[in-house]
Amino acid sequence: MSKRVRKAVLPVAGMGTRVLPGAKTTPKNLLNVVDRPILSYVVEEARAAGIEHFVFIVGRGQGAIEDYFDTNPEVENALEAKGKADILADVRRDLGKPGEMSFIRQMAPLGLGHAVWCAREVIGDEPFAVMLPDMLMAAERPALAQAVDAYNKVGGNIIAVEPAPEGETYKYGIVALEAQNGRLNRMTGMVEKPPLGTEPSNLFISGRYILQPEIFQILGTQPRGAGGEIQLTDAMATLMTRQDFHALEYEGTTYDCGDKIGLLRANVAFALARPDLADEARAAIKALL
Repeated sequence: MSKRVRKAVLPVAGMGTRVLPGAKTTPKNLLNVVDRPILSYVVEEARAAGIEHFVFIVGRGQGAIEDYFDTNPEVENALEAKGKADILADVRRDLGKPGEMSFIRQMAPLGLGHAVWCAREVIGDEPFAVMLPDMLMAAERPALAQAVDAYNKVGGNIIAVEPAPEGETYKYGIVALEAQNGRLNRMTGMVEKPPLGTEPSNLFISGRYILQPEIFQILGTQPRGAGGEIQLTDAMATLMTRQDFHALEYEGTTYDCGDKIGLLRANVAFALARPDLADEARAAIKALL
């Protein structure tokens, strides 16, 4: 029987170049979608999938991420004194439980593969999730929970995918499938940003993975790839020659919050999905249009 997925790696060390100057002093993953940081939604998604330990891979100047998941007695005491119980509950709901979160410095921006490799000692010999925190996923059943369901069914390694917008496969990492039958299919390869007309499918890698721990050994000895960085896709391609990979076309929508327009889209979509804000949000959008 496959080991249960209990841990998740969240690489949050990126500079947020595409959302500067907003990310100059605020880590990009703490930028708000409506009234909560992007990371708040991602952690909530992970908890709904049964994740028990979060491994944040951070960079210099990102202490605010650790602080966000810690208590703030001044704020909490002030809210309590003013009787603002609803706001206090919102503030407290993201707090990390004792021992639930680890924060590891990446030290140098050497790519996603290197960031994942930095988590090796905390993850140990277990399957684990990787969640790209700037990819915010709106789904009735949380995206990572769908991936865990798929893992429990077929084991191995799981990559969440979704259809790329028509004519835009060249912007993404695209998966190649043994056959396309339903939403869960065995993979035969991955192609990074294929030229139009050469893509093996229209399904792009959308930011949620379940990987086996053997990936760490590959990452530890792998030469640098595109951009002089240690690429996770290169390591997955190597691991695919030894283990099964399945692509899960998850049910939901991905918003790239590392992009200004993607962040705007996420704010609009999540506001419209909130029962307490939907009517006012819709009216405000109509007024602007």
